[in-house]
Amino acid sequence: MNKEKGRIVNDLRYPIGKPDIPNEITTEVIDKWILTLAEFPTKLEVLVQNLTQDQLDTPYRNGGWTIRQVIHHCADSHHNSYTRFKWTLTEDKPIIKAYYEDRWAELFDSKSAPIQFSINSLKALHAKWVYFLQGLNEEDLNSIFIHPDGNEEVSLKENIGIYAWHCNHHYAHIEHLLIRKNWM
Repeated sequence: MNKEKGRIVNDLRYPIGKPDIPNEITTEVIDKWILTLAEFPTKLEVLVQNLTQDQLDTPYRNGGWTIRQVIHHCADSHHNSYTRFKWTLTEDKPIIKAYYEDRWAELFDSKSAPIQFSINSLKALHAKWVYFLQGLNEEDLNSIFIHPDGNEEVSLKENIGIYAWHCNHHYAHIEHLLIRKNWM
């Protein structure tokens, strides 16, 4: 356990803990999650805008991804999630396509491409995603997909919460590294 600017961090892999989706998901909770999705790309861009190439290529923890890989992972993951939303509303309980995020993070583009590619992608995707989410009704939000790992049923409203968490989770990976390295 270590302490960073008044916060106690027990596990660098999960600096904000694991997702905690409430049993009852209210409209207010969904609106809060959608706001997180709306703000994430700009918040992330501001956080990393002054980092050097060496800093971008620094892992957030021993054995973890670099800041660059985390940013490219967010773009890859969020594109996949957006597609899952579309599948869920156009198919009956689709079994979604999982992907090997660890293998994607090792691909050439994830390890070397300019981060602005993924920042720009996140800005466009999140603008479209938020617009889409704000138009969903209760029936849409209760639609489910099947995740192939364990055949788990996931509702779209749960998935909004998972991805709001995902934004905050990876933001915290980077932010905590910047604090530990005194780069802020």
